[in-house]
Amino acid sequence: MISFEIRAAVTGDEEQLLSVARHLNSVNLPNNRDAIHEIVAESHRSFSGAIQDPRLRQYVFVLVDLTKGGKGAIVGTSMIIAQLGRRGVPYIYFDVLDEEKYSATIDKHFHHTVLRIGYSYNGPTEIGGLVLMPDYRKGTDKLGTMISYVRFLYMAARHDLFQREILAELMPPLDPDGTSHLWEALGRKFTDMSYAEADLLSKKNKEFIKALFPEGTIYASLLPEDAQRVIGKVGAQTRGVEKLLRRIGFRYAHRVDPFDGGPHFTAHMDEISLVRDTRKASAGRPIEPSPSDPKGILALEHPEPPYFRAVAASFRDEGERGLAIAEDAWEHLSLQPLTPIWILPMP
Repeated sequence: MISFEIRAAVTGDEEQLLSVARHLNSVNLPNNRDAIHEIVAESHRSFSGAIQDPRLRQYVFVLVDLTKGGKGAIVGTSMIIAQLGRRGVPYIYFDVLDEEKYSATIDKHFHHTVLRIGYSYNGPTEIGGLVLMPDYRKGTDKLGTMISYVRFLYMAARHDLFQREILAELMPPLDPDGTSHLWEALGRKFTDMSYAEADLLSKKNKEFIKALFPEGTIYASLLPEDAQRVIGKVGAQTRGVEKLLRRIGFRYAHRVDPFDGGPHFTAHMDEISLVRDTRKASAGRPIEPSPSDPKGILALEHPEPPYFRAVAASFRDEGERGLAIAEDAWEHLSLQPLTPIWILPMP
């Protein structure tokens, strides 16, 4: 029996998604009831096509434990923001630059880290909102891999809906209470807002950043040491994500979040190995899998809710006869011979 399924987040998922958000509370997935209701509504309208401009869409995927309750319980989530940075809502970041200074008169040489604010009005696609409930992070089901990989499968399947540059913003080191030392040293001085207040407001309205943040260059050496130490650094909770991103083709872009200094990793769509490895196929026949059969994420789209469904299953490529698929997955997805499916092999 299939125990876990990934599907699109649709109307009715709000309360369960809010419970998951409490374990991350990020700008993409805030622990805020009104924000979560809006995120779910946007996801539903994105997958359904009700949001006609693909640049305005935001796709949320939920991992469902089918063994819990009648319809299962949401235990993880991830998302794709089709375009980060548009007119009126720019993509804002700090470029992290190196600068050297030398005086021959006093024979002194200095190396400075310099921050320079930047804006993009035709920005990248962003992947984010990756959360897995603590009880599901260990085990042999590779649930974290599933909910992370599914975003790249979907981008490969709907390549035309997304930007060429893909961005992942990682959380920096934060204090246990959520304090950002870079924000306290810099952002609060120019906005008179807490990190949490500014983070939540910035999801909808970035005007205050452009209006109040300093233009030009900021020498990090003028900031307290605890603020300097977090610039471009990956927090303990996201080191595993960094490792995955680097493995599949992402690199540190020498850009950081202007609020907390979290590093931005980027890759071109065609450089991401998971996108290249995803392919379209036809369902062949159900089989009893053997231990030697590879496993992958099998996905298909529907015209009705939940619009997108995916499971991890064993498969066997039988050439012109299509993909032979483990019987439990075949039945769970209600497959028929020649049904078009997408497949991304898993490690």
